[in-house]
Amino acid sequence: MASTAQWIEGARPRTLPNAIAPVLVGTGAAASLDGAVVWKALVALLVSLALIIGVNFANDYSDGIRGTDDERVGPLRLVGSGVASPRAVKFAAVGCFAVAAVAGLVLSLASAWWLILVGAFCIVGAWYYTGGKNPYGYSGFGEISVFVYFGLIAVLGTQFVQAERIDWVGVVAAVAVGAFSSAVLVANNLRDIDTDAVSGKRTLAVRLGDRWTRVLHLVLLAVPFVVSVVLVVRTPWALVGLVALPFAVRANTPVRSGSLGMALIPALRDTGLAMLAWSLATMLALTLG
Repeated sequence: MASTAQWIEGARPRTLPNAIAPVLVGTGAAASLDGAVVWKALVALLVSLALIIGVNFANDYSDGIRGTDDERVGPLRLVGSGVASPRAVKFAAVGCFAVAAVAGLVLSLASAWWLILVGAFCIVGAWYYTGGKNPYGYSGFGEISVFVYFGLIAVLGTQFVQAERIDWVGVVAAVAVGAFSSAVLVANNLRDIDTDAVSGKRTLAVRLGDRWTRVLHLVLLAVPFVVSVVLVVRTPWALVGLVALPFAVRANTPVRSGSLGMALIPALRDTGLAMLAWSLATMLALTLG
Protein backbone atom coordinates (compact mmCIF):
# COMPACT_ATOMS: atom_id res chain seq x y z
CA MET A 1 0.00 0.00 0.00
CA ALA A 2 1.34 3.41 -0.98
CA SER A 3 2.23 5.85 1.78
CA THR A 4 0.83 9.37 1.99
CA ALA A 5 4.14 10.73 0.71
CA GLN A 6 4.01 8.37 -2.27
CA TRP A 7 0.43 9.41 -3.10
CA ILE A 8 1.51 13.05 -3.00
CA GLU A 9 4.45 12.31 -5.27
CA GLY A 10 2.15 10.31 -7.54
CA ALA A 11 -0.09 13.37 -7.88
CA ARG A 12 2.95 15.08 -9.47
CA PRO A 13 2.97 18.37 -7.53
CA ARG A 14 5.46 19.87 -9.99
CA THR A 15 2.64 20.07 -12.53
CA LEU A 16 0.42 22.19 -10.27
CA PRO A 17 1.67 25.50 -11.75
CA ASN A 18 -0.16 24.42 -14.92
CA ALA A 19 -3.40 24.58 -12.92
CA ILE A 20 -2.67 27.69 -10.85
CA ALA A 21 -1.28 29.93 -13.61
CA PRO A 22 -4.38 30.06 -15.86
CA VAL A 23 -6.63 31.00 -12.94
CA LEU A 24 -4.26 33.80 -11.91
CA VAL A 25 -4.10 35.20 -15.43
CA GLY A 26 -7.80 34.70 -16.11
CA THR A 27 -8.62 36.56 -12.90
CA GLY A 28 -6.28 39.38 -13.93
CA ALA A 29 -8.00 39.53 -17.32
CA ALA A 30 -11.38 39.70 -15.56
CA ALA A 31 -10.07 42.46 -13.27
CA SER A 32 -8.98 44.45 -16.31
CA LEU A 33 -12.69 44.49 -17.24
CA ASP A 34 -13.62 45.44 -13.65
CA GLY A 35 -15.21 42.04 -13.29
CA ALA A 36 -13.09 40.05 -10.82
CA VAL A 37 -15.11 37.97 -8.34
CA VAL A 38 -13.01 36.38 -5.60
CA TRP A 39 -15.23 33.40 -4.78
CA LYS A 40 -15.55 32.45 -8.43
CA ALA A 41 -11.78 32.66 -8.84
CA LEU A 42 -11.33 30.31 -5.88
CA VAL A 43 -13.86 27.81 -7.23
CA ALA A 44 -12.20 27.99 -10.66
CA LEU A 45 -8.89 27.22 -8.94
CA LEU A 46 -10.45 24.17 -7.29
CA VAL A 47 -11.71 22.96 -10.67
CA SER A 48 -8.30 23.44 -12.26
CA LEU A 49 -6.37 21.73 -9.45
CA ALA A 50 -8.79 18.79 -9.29
CA LEU A 51 -8.56 18.31 -13.06
CA ILE A 52 -4.78 18.29 -13.23
CA ILE A 53 -4.39 15.95 -10.27
CA GLY A 54 -7.09 13.76 -11.77
CA VAL A 55 -5.37 13.61 -15.14
CA ASN A 56 -2.07 12.79 -13.42
CA PHE A 57 -3.64 9.84 -11.61
CA ALA A 58 -5.47 8.80 -14.80
CA ASN A 59 -2.18 8.86 -16.72
CA ASP A 60 -0.50 6.87 -13.97
CA TYR A 61 -3.28 4.26 -14.15
CA SER A 62 -3.43 4.00 -17.95
CA ASP A 63 0.34 3.97 -18.47
CA GLY A 64 0.76 1.55 -15.59
CA ILE A 65 -1.65 -1.11 -16.88
CA ARG A 66 -0.07 -0.85 -20.34
CA GLY A 67 3.42 -1.28 -18.91
CA THR A 68 4.72 1.94 -20.48
CA ASP A 69 5.88 3.23 -17.06
CA ASP A 70 7.99 0.19 -16.21
CA GLU A 71 11.25 1.89 -17.25
CA ARG A 72 10.29 5.47 -16.41
CA VAL A 73 13.12 7.99 -15.86
CA GLY A 74 11.19 10.64 -13.92
CA PRO A 75 9.25 10.77 -10.62
CA LEU A 76 7.47 7.86 -8.94
CA ARG A 77 4.63 6.18 -10.83
CA LEU A 78 2.22 4.50 -8.45
CA VAL A 79 1.01 1.67 -10.69
CA GLY A 80 4.23 1.20 -12.65
CA SER A 81 6.30 0.88 -9.47
CA GLY A 82 3.77 -1.44 -7.86
CA VAL A 83 3.28 0.65 -4.70
CA ALA A 84 -0.45 1.14 -5.42
CA SER A 85 -3.00 -1.04 -7.19
CA PRO A 86 -4.45 0.05 -10.54
CA ARG A 87 -7.91 0.05 -8.97
CA ALA A 88 -6.86 2.44 -6.20
CA VAL A 89 -5.23 4.87 -8.62
CA LYS A 90 -8.21 4.73 -10.96
CA PHE A 91 -10.50 5.48 -8.02
CA ALA A 92 -8.32 8.46 -7.06
CA ALA A 93 -8.56 9.81 -10.61
CA VAL A 94 -12.34 9.42 -10.72
CA GLY A 95 -12.62 11.09 -7.31
CA CYS A 96 -10.65 14.12 -8.51
CA PHE A 97 -12.79 14.37 -11.65
CA ALA A 98 -15.90 14.24 -9.46
CA VAL A 99 -14.63 17.17 -7.37
CA ALA A 100 -13.91 19.12 -10.55
CA ALA A 101 -17.39 18.31 -11.89
CA VAL A 102 -19.20 19.48 -8.75
CA ALA A 103 -17.16 22.69 -8.50
CA GLY A 104 -17.61 23.30 -12.21
CA LEU A 105 -21.36 22.79 -11.86
CA VAL A 106 -21.46 25.52 -9.22
CA LEU A 107 -19.69 27.93 -11.58
CA SER A 108 -21.93 26.95 -14.48
CA LEU A 109 -25.12 27.56 -12.53
CA ALA A 110 -23.77 30.95 -11.46
CA SER A 111 -22.64 31.94 -14.96
CA ALA A 112 -23.87 30.02 -18.02
CA TRP A 113 -25.39 26.54 -18.37
CA TRP A 114 -23.33 25.66 -21.46
CA LEU A 115 -20.17 25.67 -19.33
CA ILE A 116 -21.37 22.25 -18.15
CA LEU A 117 -20.63 20.98 -21.67
CA VAL A 118 -17.18 22.57 -21.58
CA GLY A 119 -16.47 20.88 -18.26
CA ALA A 120 -17.60 17.50 -19.59
CA PHE A 121 -15.35 18.00 -22.62
CA CYS A 122 -12.39 18.69 -20.31
CA ILE A 123 -12.99 15.58 -18.19
CA VAL A 124 -13.35 13.33 -21.23
CA GLY A 125 -10.18 14.86 -22.70
CA ALA A 126 -8.33 14.30 -19.44
CA TRP A 127 -9.23 10.60 -19.38
CA TYR A 128 -8.49 9.84 -23.01
CA TYR A 129 -5.12 11.58 -22.95
CA THR A 130 -3.60 8.20 -22.11
CA GLY A 131 -6.79 6.18 -21.58
CA GLY A 132 -8.90 4.14 -23.96
CA LYS A 133 -7.82 2.12 -26.97
CA ASN A 134 -6.34 5.03 -28.91
CA PRO A 135 -5.00 7.63 -26.43
CA TYR A 136 -4.22 10.87 -28.22
CA GLY A 137 -1.28 11.55 -25.89
CA TYR A 138 0.46 8.60 -27.55
CA SER A 139 0.01 10.13 -30.99
CA GLY A 140 1.77 13.48 -30.56
CA PHE A 141 -1.22 15.61 -29.58
CA GLY A 142 -0.30 16.11 -25.93
CA GLU A 143 1.15 19.59 -26.28
CA ILE A 144 -1.81 20.76 -28.34
CA SER A 145 -4.27 19.44 -25.75
CA VAL A 146 -2.40 21.11 -22.89
CA PHE A 147 -2.39 24.38 -24.85
CA VAL A 148 -6.16 24.13 -25.32
CA TYR A 149 -7.19 22.84 -21.88
CA PHE A 150 -4.78 24.64 -19.54
CA GLY A 151 -4.29 27.66 -21.79
CA LEU A 152 -7.29 28.71 -23.84
CA ILE A 153 -10.12 27.04 -21.92
CA ALA A 154 -8.75 27.59 -18.41
CA VAL A 155 -7.79 31.26 -18.84
CA LEU A 156 -10.80 32.31 -20.90
CA GLY A 157 -13.15 30.24 -18.75
CA THR A 158 -11.82 31.93 -15.61
CA GLN A 159 -12.24 35.35 -17.18
CA PHE A 160 -15.73 34.57 -18.44
CA VAL A 161 -17.20 33.19 -15.21
CA GLN A 162 -16.10 36.35 -13.42
CA ALA A 163 -16.52 39.17 -15.97
CA GLU A 164 -19.25 37.37 -17.99
CA ARG A 165 -17.38 38.13 -21.20
CA ILE A 166 -13.93 37.72 -22.74
CA ASP A 167 -11.79 40.18 -24.67
CA TRP A 168 -8.55 40.30 -26.64
CA VAL A 169 -6.52 40.64 -23.42
CA GLY A 170 -7.87 37.32 -22.21
CA VAL A 171 -7.15 35.68 -25.56
CA VAL A 172 -3.49 36.74 -25.82
CA ALA A 173 -2.95 35.97 -22.13
CA ALA A 174 -4.45 32.51 -22.72
CA VAL A 175 -2.01 31.96 -25.58
CA ALA A 176 0.87 32.86 -23.25
CA VAL A 177 -0.21 30.47 -20.51
CA GLY A 178 -0.89 27.75 -23.07
CA ALA A 179 2.65 28.18 -24.41
CA PHE A 180 4.09 27.87 -20.91
CA SER A 181 2.00 24.75 -20.17
CA SER A 182 3.06 23.18 -23.45
CA ALA A 183 6.70 23.98 -22.65
CA VAL A 184 6.37 22.06 -19.37
CA LEU A 185 5.15 19.00 -21.26
CA VAL A 186 7.85 19.43 -23.91
CA ALA A 187 10.52 19.35 -21.19
CA ASN A 188 8.92 16.25 -19.69
CA ASN A 189 8.66 14.43 -23.01
CA LEU A 190 12.18 15.44 -24.05
CA ARG A 191 13.44 13.69 -20.93
CA ASP A 192 11.49 10.54 -21.86
CA ILE A 193 12.18 10.36 -25.61
CA ASP A 194 14.17 7.12 -25.44
CA THR A 195 11.84 5.22 -23.10
CA ASP A 196 8.70 6.50 -24.84
CA ALA A 197 10.01 5.41 -28.24
CA VAL A 198 10.72 1.91 -26.92
CA SER A 199 7.28 1.61 -25.29
CA GLY A 200 5.47 2.79 -28.43
CA LYS A 201 4.46 6.25 -27.20
CA ARG A 202 4.71 8.53 -30.25
CA THR A 203 4.78 11.81 -28.33
CA LEU A 204 5.53 15.04 -30.17
CA ALA A 205 9.08 14.86 -28.82
CA VAL A 206 9.51 11.37 -30.30
CA ARG A 207 8.12 12.58 -33.63
CA LEU A 208 10.24 15.75 -33.77
CA GLY A 209 13.41 14.19 -32.44
CA ASP A 210 15.82 15.54 -29.85
CA ARG A 211 17.09 18.60 -31.72
CA TRP A 212 13.76 20.11 -32.78
CA THR A 213 12.13 19.37 -29.44
CA ARG A 214 14.80 21.52 -27.81
CA VAL A 215 14.10 24.30 -30.32
CA LEU A 216 10.37 24.03 -29.61
CA HIS A 217 10.96 24.47 -25.88
CA LEU A 218 12.81 27.74 -26.52
CA VAL A 219 10.13 29.06 -28.87
CA LEU A 220 7.33 28.27 -26.42
CA LEU A 221 9.18 30.02 -23.59
CA ALA A 222 9.61 33.13 -25.74
CA VAL A 223 5.89 33.51 -26.52
CA PRO A 224 4.73 34.81 -23.09
CA PHE A 225 7.30 37.61 -23.11
CA VAL A 226 6.14 38.72 -26.55
CA VAL A 227 2.64 38.76 -25.08
CA SER A 228 3.87 40.97 -22.22
CA VAL A 229 4.94 43.54 -24.79
CA VAL A 230 1.61 43.25 -26.64
CA LEU A 231 -0.31 43.78 -23.38
CA VAL A 232 1.32 47.20 -23.03
CA VAL A 233 -1.54 48.34 -25.28
CA ARG A 234 -3.84 47.68 -22.28
CA THR A 235 -1.44 48.83 -19.54
CA PRO A 236 2.30 49.63 -19.37
CA TRP A 237 2.33 47.62 -16.14
CA ALA A 238 2.26 44.50 -18.35
CA LEU A 239 6.04 44.77 -18.74
CA VAL A 240 6.28 43.57 -15.13
CA GLY A 241 5.82 40.11 -16.66
CA LEU A 242 9.42 40.32 -17.85
CA VAL A 243 10.43 39.64 -14.24
CA ALA A 244 9.95 35.94 -15.10
CA LEU A 245 12.58 36.06 -17.85
CA PRO A 246 15.48 34.86 -15.62
CA PHE A 247 13.43 31.79 -14.64
CA ALA A 248 12.73 31.07 -18.32
CA VAL A 249 16.41 31.40 -19.22
CA ARG A 250 17.35 29.06 -16.38
CA ALA A 251 14.63 26.61 -17.48
CA ASN A 252 15.97 26.47 -21.01
CA THR A 253 19.64 26.16 -20.00
CA PRO A 254 19.73 22.34 -19.55
CA VAL A 255 17.61 21.96 -22.69
CA ARG A 256 19.91 24.19 -24.71
CA SER A 257 23.05 22.51 -23.31
CA GLY A 258 21.96 19.05 -24.44
CA SER A 259 21.26 17.53 -21.01
CA LEU A 260 19.54 14.14 -20.93
CA GLY A 261 17.43 12.04 -18.57
CA MET A 262 17.31 13.12 -14.93
CA ALA A 263 19.46 16.16 -15.76
CA LEU A 264 16.39 17.63 -17.50
CA ILE A 265 14.22 17.61 -14.37
CA PRO A 266 15.41 21.16 -13.43
CA ALA A 267 14.08 22.31 -16.82
CA LEU A 268 10.67 20.91 -15.93
CA ARG A 269 10.73 22.59 -12.50
CA ASP A 270 12.02 25.94 -13.72
CA THR A 271 9.57 26.10 -16.64
CA GLY A 272 6.79 25.78 -14.07
CA LEU A 273 8.37 28.48 -11.89
CA ALA A 274 8.68 30.80 -14.88
CA MET A 275 5.01 30.23 -15.65
CA LEU A 276 3.98 31.00 -12.07
CA ALA A 277 6.14 34.12 -11.87
CA TRP A 278 4.86 35.44 -15.21
CA SER A 279 1.24 34.68 -14.35
CA LEU A 280 1.37 36.30 -10.91
CA ALA A 281 3.13 39.39 -12.29
CA THR A 282 0.70 39.65 -15.20
CA MET A 283 -2.32 39.24 -12.94
CA LEU A 284 -1.09 42.10 -10.73
CA ALA A 285 -0.31 44.22 -13.79
CA LEU A 286 -3.77 43.75 -15.31
CA THR A 287 -5.43 44.38 -11.98
CA LEU A 288 -3.48 47.58 -11.32
CA GLY A 289 -3.79 48.69 -14.92
